[in-house]
Amino acid sequence: MNSREILVYLSLKYDGDWDKIYSDVSSKKEHDEEEVKKALQSLKSNYITIGDEEYPESLKPMFKPPFVLFYYGDISLLSDTHNKLAVVGTRHPTEYGQKITESFVKELAEDFIIVSGLAIGIDSCAHKAAINAKGKTVAVLGNGLHNYYLNEIKENKELFEKIKENHLVISEYPDNVGPRPDHFPVRNRIIVGISDALLVTEGKKRSGTQITAHLMACKNGNVCCVPTRINEDSICNALIKEGAYLTDTPDDVYHVAGVVRPKSVFET
Repeated sequence: MNSREILVYLSLKYDGDWDKIYSDVSSKKEHDEEEVKKALQSLKSNYITIGDEEYPESLKPMFKPPFVLFYYGDISLLSDTHNKLAVVGTRHPTEYGQKITESFVKELAEDFIIVSGLAIGIDSCAHKAAINAKGKTVAVLGNGLHNYYLNEIKENKELFEKIKENHLVISEYPDNVGPRPDHFPVRNRIIVGISDALLVTEGKKRSGTQITAHLMACKNGNVCCVPTRINEDSICNALIKEGAYLTDTPDDVYHVAGVVRPKSVFET
């Protein structure tokens, strides 16, 4: 029984609760080897721990880095040399927000791995646009990988399965842990931790998007926002006033992220 197995066991025991896992580790309790073995045998998903080589270095300096990440798909996407762009926004987008997200991600997916939270709205739109553009995407969930809370929505269930099979879906919560309101703000630190920059395409001032933008700013990462009309309740306009980059073309994201966009063979 090694430290890696104990971390996974504690994550299963405490449903991924960081504080409880940390408290148990700090107390240096003895754990029954058979109990640990039995718990690990019940696990269906794959996993990496904070001590594993595959664990993303960018997560380690974040507030309360997850002890364990459960996953399905291509875990190498977390350590891929490609730039990673988080794309987030409202769960109830307008037609404008959907079109902007689709058009931006269609171009950005050529050179960025698209990271989002697989919620309805902008998240799902970003994942789908990345897949349709033949790019790669990473979904970070606020629940266990065997308890995806949008499974009752056919479109989202199909999207989850596509990402699970051909891209990457991760969570710090073990298989059957259900979603809770407090899971999603906590989940956002992982989205930020594995991403190099953040693009907000549409959202209201009071939303989880604000938390994600704040976390990216604290990381000294770049926050890009698509502006909208001045009389709207817009997190994008508010963040731009606070210093986020006004972004009205995908080229702006390339510039802000410091990524050189390859020229087409047809360009002179």
